[in-house]
Amino acid sequence: MQVLRQLPRPSHPDLLVGHDHFDDAGVFRIDEKTALVQTVDFFPPLVDDPFAFGRIAAANALSDVYAMGGTPLTAMNLVGFPDKNLPLEILAEILRGGAERVAAAGAVIVGGHSVRDAEIKYGLSVTGRVDPNRIVTNAGARAGDKLILTKPIGSGTLTSAAKNDLIGEDDLSEAIDTMIALNRDACEAMVAAGVTGATDITGFGLVGHAYELAQAGGVGLRIEAGRVPLLKRAREFASQGVLTRAHQGTIAHVGKHLRADGVDETLRNLLCDAQTSGGLLICIAADRADELLADLHARGVAAAAVIGEVFEAPTPCLELI
Repeated sequence: MQVLRQLPRPSHPDLLVGHDHFDDAGVFRIDEKTALVQTVDFFPPLVDDPFAFGRIAAANALSDVYAMGGTPLTAMNLVGFPDKNLPLEILAEILRGGAERVAAAGAVIVGGHSVRDAEIKYGLSVTGRVDPNRIVTNAGARAGDKLILTKPIGSGTLTSAAKNDLIGEDDLSEAIDTMIALNRDACEAMVAAGVTGATDITGFGLVGHAYELAQAGGVGLRIEAGRVPLLKRAREFASQGVLTRAHQGTIAHVGKHLRADGVDETLRNLLCDAQTSGGLLICIAADRADELLADLHARGVAAAAVIGEVFEAPTPCLELI
């Protein structure tokens, strides 16, 4: 973010969403009915299984398109791989996992690029489509809106526990299933409901991305920490300090704009911790929240829950209560 602020601001009449509010993807208008949604994301493995890693990384990249209310169309593989140290069969499994998730999204892989690297990295560059009149951004939150989260929190804590050999595959399976799940159904439900704003929860954690909603909308967000769905054992390991380093960066970044006096430190840290392929955080008018929640549950988005509300504030802020 600090670097982007030093660069010239892109300007074009058809650039509908750039990086002004650090939205999830860029949007460029083609005509009155069609705009392109473009995003890119890649990272090192979070899990040992290369096929599962490929699926997680692809779902994570596709999520940015869903967060904007779009439909993925094409994807390109981005690969860093130490081919002199690891067999290419591992790379093949990673790419197979990514291809499976892209196909599940109804999109097509059209190519990609690879480089030799000291460690494995994988992700996608994704292009999607959206109606220019129905773009969902992180800048639309309005006072009185309810906040709905569609996936449980805790993937960062549990993958950190796995890296430290504190849990086995059985304890990690729920987190893997959550990260692999596409946000497609949640996207379709929120677009049909006419939400005011949304973002997906990834590297800045629930707190960091919620604060981005507050900043972009010029509002305050109030989250009831006890209502946030959590993955099993996530709070247990967070209480032991098993977290990604990113939670400290999020706390420092939000700083005085975060009020969490009534929330215990363990839960606060967990809600600040980095997530991978997390759920959508949705803002919707209060009188439509129950209908959207019911639709999400009917579509199989079982963990979806109302976790808070938007309120008027003199400066953007986030309250955990």
